[in-house]
Amino acid sequence: MKTAGRIHPVYAQMERTVFDRMSALAREHGAINLGQGFPDGPPVPALIEAASRALHERSNQYPPGAGLIELREAICGYYARRQGVALAPGQVTVTSGATEALAAAVFAFVKPGDEVILFQPAYDAYAPLVVRAGGTPVSIPLSPPHFRYPAEALEAAITPRTRVVMLNDPLNPAGTVASHEELAAIAQACTAHDLIAICDEVWEDVRFDSLAHRSLMAFPGMAERTVKIGSAGKIFGLTGWKIGWMIAAGDLATAIARAHQFLTYATAVPLQWAVAEGLALPDAVLDGQRAAWAAARGRLKAGLTEAGFVVLSNAATWFLNVDLTASGISLCDREFSARAVTEAGVASVPVSALYQGDAAPGHLVRFCFTKPLDVLDEAVSRLARFREALIG
Repeated sequence: MKTAGRIHPVYAQMERTVFDRMSALAREHGAINLGQGFPDGPPVPALIEAASRALHERSNQYPPGAGLIELREAICGYYARRQGVALAPGQVTVTSGATEALAAAVFAFVKPGDEVILFQPAYDAYAPLVVRAGGTPVSIPLSPPHFRYPAEALEAAITPRTRVVMLNDPLNPAGTVASHEELAAIAQACTAHDLIAICDEVWEDVRFDSLAHRSLMAFPGMAERTVKIGSAGKIFGLTGWKIGWMIAAGDLATAIARAHQFLTYATAVPLQWAVAEGLALPDAVLDGQRAAWAAARGRLKAGLTEAGFVVLSNAATWFLNVDLTASGISLCDREFSARAVTEAGVASVPVSALYQGDAAPGHLVRFCFTKPLDVLDEAVSRLARFREALIG
């Protein structure tokens, strides 16, 4: 049966996401997968025990569409404790991961003809979601190595059709954190032009070097115009659980909840019970997990640096970026990633795959460091040999 013309144009020519492609190549070639972002270490035992207990002792039927009240209360308590943000359970909607939260927020606010400002690089779901809603992505490229948010470029990009600004802080794939001044400028632009901010803050608690998170929602005038998105998968390193949430106030909260109810309606209830318990764990448990990730970050950075790679600074996320040009490698990032997985046995992600348009740098590759230390050491050894072969 011919399908030409029957498939929505957003999906007709769409490739698989770069993360899925690189993971598939890693499996095919038996490579070490430093491409897709997920930890390989053991999870916090209390969370696994809580999930098992919930399967046996709690309901396994539909929860409320907005999520278990116990989880929504735990989310509010978590943010009050960790970020000093006062929230009410009625502002929280539990979703099947942060990607569903992003979709619900975009579908709730973006209409045909609306423009949505995206800072590039960006999670590759942003632009397709905007286009599927009938909107037009307007990209503002951020430049390595610091990936700073340019206030002048943001102001210049705003038109009478601009409806939404999408912000990812901390920023994947760069691993950078927006400064107070950068966030304040974005907040000022949103309030001055009556824009909604969709804030992808899934990396909010995967931060290093004693840097505390501050949500755009906390800036003057932003509480009533911000959707804050979080992820238990990132907080606890349990990406397969797909428990996320979105937080908003007033009519924004109502709109995103309505969009959510016709996407997934509700998500795995035993895991909701487990996440509720996890968010109430002592801070020392989470801080210990961060310390282990920080140690892995240091191990990979030191190894790559010793091997002759130039590694960009990072303050958050599970990722380090290598500057190929500065490392003496003439390959573009896509060719390097394609050859590294087959010739060196290490999967990475070319950062240009996370840019829209022509502004993508072609010399950065991203590596995930949340792996056992011996795995990182082996990956560095393979990459070192690969670099030596490339530069002769």
